[in-house]
Amino acid sequence: MALKGRIGLAGCGNMGGALLKGMLAAEVVQAAQVVVAEIDAERAKQLNSDLGVATVASPAELSELDLLVLAVKPAYVAQAARDAAKALRPGSLVITLAAGLKLATVAAALPRGQALVRAMPNTPALVGKGVTAICAAPELAPEYLETAREVFGAVGPVVMVEEKLMDAVTALSGSGPAYVYVMIEALADAGVCQGLDRQTALTLAAHTVAGAAQMVIKTGEHPGVLKDWVTSPGGTTAAGLAELERGGVRGVLYKVIEAATRRGKELDKK
Repeated sequence: MALKGRIGLAGCGNMGGALLKGMLAAEVVQAAQVVVAEIDAERAKQLNSDLGVATVASPAELSELDLLVLAVKPAYVAQAARDAAKALRPGSLVITLAAGLKLATVAAALPRGQALVRAMPNTPALVGKGVTAICAAPELAPEYLETAREVFGAVGPVVMVEEKLMDAVTALSGSGPAYVYVMIEALADAGVCQGLDRQTALTLAAHTVAGAAQMVIKTGEHPGVLKDWVTSPGGTTAAGLAELERGGVRGVLYKVIEAATRRGKELDKK
């Protein structure tokens, strides 16, 4: 379903840009509906040229918005929200993408009673393979959540979570692509060490990770079951898995998610 009305985007970095391009590609919005507040003049010019969206130099220059997406870095969210507040039409919705910032923190910078949704998408939204968690205050009218689902559903699955779990979401799926890129890079490097050329190794590694993820999604089987499908007694996979366990990969991933979650909680205290 296409969204109606005027849509403003405050900030258009990696995440904001991925979301915008994903929504345009899925035709959830049309370029003529969108205005982006982008302080970087060169980037603003490129957005206008490449995507056909209107641009302004700051959130304070936005006007007549039915939907505002706050996609600036967490440190600048409150100021961007205050600057854009006058642009919000009655019945409008604000969506914040800021990692770590609670609904109450963002709401304090907006007009009293402003409809607000907190979301954590991830950068695979750029290729229509994102996943987004959203949350809102219990009293928010259902139609606003439905709008948020439309926005992020354009770029991948959407899940609802309680706000207390959003820092864990940020650590797992928001930051998660970076961890996977490290794994793909490491697998490819290891393949090169065993004699594969660089491009072949990278192609094999990337498609293996993508295919394995799709197996989990499409079959509905537990990853442990799928792992056993690949593992023959005494075979090559069993030998490789033994090294993974000796290296403590599971424990490291636990610590990665724990550290990122902890950092998310710290961001709202600055």
